Amino acid sequence: MDARMFGLETPLMAALQHLLDVPDGDAGAGGDKAGAAGSGPTRTYVRDARAMAATPADVKEHPNSYAFVVDMPGLGTGDIKVQVEDERVLVISGERRREEKEDAKYLRMERRMGKFMRKFVLPDNADMDKISAVCKDGVLTVTVEKLPPPEPKKPKTIDVKIA
Repeated sequence: MDARMFGLETPLMAALQHLLDVPDGDAGAGGDKAGAAGSGPTRTYVRDARAMAATPADVKEHPNSYAFVVDMPGLGTGDIKVQVEDERVLVISGERRREEKEDAKYLRMERRMGKFMRKFVLPDNADMDKISAVCKDGVLTVTVEKLPPPEPKKPKTIDVKIA
């Protein structure tokens, strides 16, 4: 159902619709339009894209490892998940929740709340069995060790026989 039918096309309604991630024309559709030709991205895709865009990260290569550094101020270890998907995709995700206190009200809220996520495709020389994560002073560092370089193959010598 379209809000414009009832004369509700106001800046307030537009802002509420944007906050709810409801694209124009989908307000009464109950979420995703499965199978609709030409429909836009799904809510899940838009939410994940926003979470990824709002989570900056640094990636460093050391001689024996890769380091993924993400700022996570105010989060505990229970709020952060580090996973490996599809054998080569490192996923750092979690959620920052709003602190609810009965005796205080917010006059201004500028810190980002909600879900966050980053995905990184790991290189072929990453050792999937040697991944560690440490969160210190609000900075998460995920270290992925490198596999040792392959030994150079020695040329095979073939004896020449005289016939």
